[in-house]
Amino acid sequence: MEEIQFILARNLKTIREKEKLSLEKLSQLSGVSKTMIGQIERGDSSPTITTIWKIANGLKVSFSSLIDNPQPESKVILREDVRVATEDEGRYRVFPIFPFHEEKRFEVYRLEIDEGGKNESVAHKDGTEEYITVYEGETTITVNEQTYVLRTGDSIRFRADRPHAYINTGDVMAKLSVTIYYPSM
Repeated sequence: MEEIQFILARNLKTIREKEKLSLEKLSQLSGVSKTMIGQIERGDSSPTITTIWKIANGLKVSFSSLIDNPQPESKVILREDVRVATEDEGRYRVFPIFPFHEEKRFEVYRLEIDEGGKNESVAHKDGTEEYITVYEGETTITVNEQTYVLRTGDSIRFRADRPHAYINTGDVMAKLSVTIYYPSM
């Protein structure tokens, strides 16, 4: 595992150069000396958390963007690597494909619902929305006492800050894609 000081060194230099900031200008923006910033960028220094925060604030970036490895441009999620959560005696299965990330404000799931399987959900946080596409089967979705029957190829968007339910009303397993958008956490 790569040491955090080297991750910080690489990220700091990349962000500073992308913003076209000199060491001197970043020093002015952050209140951290030009010498210290240079040492950090070379991996010669393990700064305090306070120093990292000062630099993050000066750059107007998140703390984690300085200390985390950048995400690759592409990432393959293999089915066998996704943990399943179940409901309704295993007849309703949720596969979290892309978990929530603070900067992106959404998460993506795959759902499988066996014949007759169902899930009733309580209202989510105010302003939350769900975007559903049925890829196979038939699913009845109830939102705030309004009922929608969706079949293969159909999609729906609804406010999920009210009670809602999914029921497989078809005669084959229903397969759905679900994206949940959170306006704020």
